[in-house]
Amino acid sequence: MAAWSPAAGAPLLRRSRGLPLLYCVHRMFASQTEGELKVTQVLREKFPRATAIKVTDISGGCGAMYEIKIESEEFKEKKTVQQHQMVNQALKEEIKGMHGLRIFTSVPKH
Repeated sequence: MAAWSPAAGAPLLRRSRGLPLLYCVHRMFASQTEGELKVTQVLREKFPRATAIKVTDISGGCGAMYEIKIESEEFKEKKTVQQHQMVNQALKEEIKGMHGLRIFTSVPKH
């Protein structure tokens, strides 16, 4: 039987998008990931009346899964499923590289 080497174990130390596990752990302690910034930028463009947008990479910084909280007048008089469809539509290109989204939408209270 061949001896174990770091190169042989590399696939075990990888997560989504082929990033090393240590990179993902390091990103957990950074302020905002590039993916969070990109998703936030797209949502700001698509929902200009949003009063609050919070995007959190819940995959540990690897960009595989995000939690999105968005509050906007654009959701007024729409059912929750329609609100979520609007967010999914806004992020249709970004979603292609993700494993999942957790979406929380709301209408501002006046």
